Amino acid sequence: MEARTRGVGILEPKEAEELCAVGPTARASGLKKDVRQDRPYLAYPDFEVKAITPEDYGLTPMGDVFDKIVVRLLEVGQSLEIIEKALENMPEGEITSFPKIPALLAHLKKAEGEGLGWHEAPRGEVIHYVRLVSGEESPLVWKVKAPTYSNLLSWYPMFEDQEVADIPIIAACIDPCICCMDRVYLVRNGREETWTKEELLRLSWEKTRRMRRWRA
Repeated sequence: MEARTRGVGILEPKEAEELCAVGPTARASGLKKDVRQDRPYLAYPDFEVKAITPEDYGLTPMGDVFDKIVVRLLEVGQSLEIIEKALENMPEGEITSFPKIPALLAHLKKAEGEGLGWHEAPRGEVIHYVRLVSGEESPLVWKVKAPTYSNLLSWYPMFEDQEVADIPIIAACIDPCICCMDRVYLVRNGREETWTKEELLRLSWEKTRRMRRWRA
């Protein structure tokens, strides 16, 4: 694995910081960024979660594909430790944190105002903004900033001067969630196109109808 990924798709620490990389993509470049560490929420303050970087385990961060693999593997072990601590320290008794769905919906219909929340997902920081109007069935505004929005710009320096054969592993090393984005900028046959969320939904519906006909 190291022979295939070491020195491939390098993202320097300064580049990671300037491009606002998050999650393992940033940590593989040596940036100690983790929402559970920087702004701990729920039970994370009790677990004292720390951002994992290659240097924590004796490696000099290069920010390449190899470092991103190492960080993700180490974070699997970290997740298991968190689960074990949660089970060991879980209070006895009935589960009381789950509200009844009808009561929750009734409460939300009466709620009013706006809120901002963020948490550390496997790909990095996720931000949700919501605005509620009393009496409305649905939120007036609900915006989500997924980690892929932040990490996608990292492709620019990572692809520079690389081999064509390295494109798949460089693209995959940030674990992109393409469906987290609501638009696509496409260059095809020398023509530039921008597909909006509505266009992507239309294409998805058309494909779904084709698949149903094939199954029939």
